[in-house]
Amino acid sequence: MSLDAFRGFIMFWIVGGEALAHALTKLDGVQSEVLNTLIIQLQHVSWEGFRFYDLIFPTFVFIVGASVAFSLGKLQASGSRRAAVRRVIWRGFLLWLIGIIYYGGISNGLYDAETNKGVRLLGVLQRIGICYLVTGLLFIYLPVRGLVVAFLVLLGGYWALLSFVAAPGQETVSFEAGRNITNWFDSKYLPFSKWSGAYDPEGILSTLPAIATCLLGVFAGLLLKNEGLSRGKKVLLFFGVGVIFVLFGHLWGGYHPVIKCLWTSSFVILAGGWSLILLALFYLVIDVVQLKKWAMPFVWIGMNPIVIYLLSSVLDFNHIAKRVLGGSVGDWADGILPGLGALLIAVGGMFLIFWLCQTLYKRKVFLRI
Repeated sequence: MSLDAFRGFIMFWIVGGEALAHALTKLDGVQSEVLNTLIIQLQHVSWEGFRFYDLIFPTFVFIVGASVAFSLGKLQASGSRRAAVRRVIWRGFLLWLIGIIYYGGISNGLYDAETNKGVRLLGVLQRIGICYLVTGLLFIYLPVRGLVVAFLVLLGGYWALLSFVAAPGQETVSFEAGRNITNWFDSKYLPFSKWSGAYDPEGILSTLPAIATCLLGVFAGLLLKNEGLSRGKKVLLFFGVGVIFVLFGHLWGGYHPVIKCLWTSSFVILAGGWSLILLALFYLVIDVVQLKKWAMPFVWIGMNPIVIYLLSSVLDFNHIAKRVLGGSVGDWADGILPGLGALLIAVGGMFLIFWLCQTLYKRKVFLRI
């Protein structure tokens, strides 16, 4: 249950948590250092650095890896390797295809070089699909030692590539936007539309260390499944390794910059460390201490993450809430406290999301790709 709640917690910030935080800042007289810090943490860094919002995507990839250890582990235990391979390939392909549709599909044609509009081959869902595909196949065919080697090769190889190979046309190695080997590779070999014009933050080479992030999630999932360890020891291991990773990631970042848009190896370690710490907290509170009721709204979201992610791009839940809580209701709330109307709308939008996910959960409607 902790893994489902953890997944839902991450999705919460994507589909409504950020809007709630920004609505709080509009309340008259409630500005504080804590709130201002929260708002800053809910914004991506422009290039180098790390904030909470930069943790959302790698943590979701991490959770995908943890889920691989459970779902494919069951198929392997039944002795059906062929079925596991078919499932991995099919699910990976569908996630990639849904990602293309999410970014507009062919609605803008294949590609228009002048406007940079067209099919986006690589994006958030596409990266999740590719990471799931490669990680799943590695999990099926390699023992744990082989997975560790693959993790180290991906991490070390990408570090060496960025650190020692200059982009063609550049005299020295650079981590600057548009001047590094990763961005150059996308501009040269990634066809069609790219998020940043000439290159893509979810591009070709940066997907390699993202697979390492997914493998780190596999290791966490295997540890969760290990019946030879007590729950207390699992919590200590998650927390201890997480702290070590965070410290090492920060130290390494002084030499190998932490850059989410390049998914640098130091970023993998730093984000992975925080993912392990958060998983330790969720596992401790929900599965060890057995405090579960508070986490149910996150479980509702976490059981249907793809559904709510896609719906949030089609339906404006805050706009729907505004039809009920806007107008005279919003004016009345603003009369009590300026900015309260906007907060009510944000809360109403989040309530609609929770209600929809709870309804799907109670009726056992889950999107299974």
